[in-house]
Amino acid sequence: MKKLIRGLDKFRETYVDSHQELLGQLAHSQTPRVLFITCSDSRVAPNLITDTDVGELFVIRNAGNIIPPYGAANGGEGGTIEYAINALNIEQIVICGHSNCGAMKGLLKLNKLQKDMPLVYDWLKHAESTRRMVQETYPHYEGDDLIEVLVAENVLIQIDNLKTYPIIRSRLHQGRLKIYAWIYNVETGKVLAYDARTHTYIPPEGQLLDDDDTVRSYVSCGDNTAVVPIKKELEALLKISPETESAAKEATRSLVRLFDKARRMGMNNIELQNYHSLFSESVQLWAEKIYSKV
Repeated sequence: MKKLIRGLDKFRETYVDSHQELLGQLAHSQTPRVLFITCSDSRVAPNLITDTDVGELFVIRNAGNIIPPYGAANGGEGGTIEYAINALNIEQIVICGHSNCGAMKGLLKLNKLQKDMPLVYDWLKHAESTRRMVQETYPHYEGDDLIEVLVAENVLIQIDNLKTYPIIRSRLHQGRLKIYAWIYNVETGKVLAYDARTHTYIPPEGQLLDDDDTVRSYVSCGDNTAVVPIKKELEALLKISPETESAAKEATRSLVRLFDKARRMGMNNIELQNYHSLFSESVQLWAEKIYSKV
């Protein structure tokens, strides 16, 4: 407790004094950009690992980053989700699992928990579909490998549960919401993001090309000569192979800039998607180069 109290003093003396304007704005309202759903585990610190400031993330935390299907529980998750999307108009959701998750370990011995921790037992039953799917699909996995698979599959199943909420289904149908699956590695500090095209977890930089501003539909009338120079730049960029971390970062920034420019100059959605597919492997390689020394 002494450490916490000293921390309060340090917070007031350092952060509060240097962020008066921000805190003054937040005193009247909040406009978080992302709903971040993750585990209660003390080793997972959403604002720290994403380098975000106060007011940028709207966070739901519980054991196992579990979202019960709509109507399955009367806990705070459902109400918090509705408030985040309907009242705060959040348009991006991240469900983030993590390595060596205790909840996933407990899921494997669910029946043993019933006597000593009945409330934990009741809660983890909401992830029963994760346990059953993994045990039946990956029967030869065990130990750490099995936990790793549980963590990865659980995030995806919780996204399926999330989609049972009426407000989520509505916003997805309108194209006003994006949902991302992440896994945070406690030991290395790295984050991997699920890629639906390859059905694997890759460095999250690959999702830069999935931004709404990039893949939204645009209609061009006839031949659009304005995008010809942009196409040449994209084709030239596709041929490069960055050898250093800084070169890979610059290539990624250039690609995002070119996609944004192509959109503004009227490149139609089909062409954008084609280039998106062409660069998917390159982006993954660049991201691996960026993270190689982390």
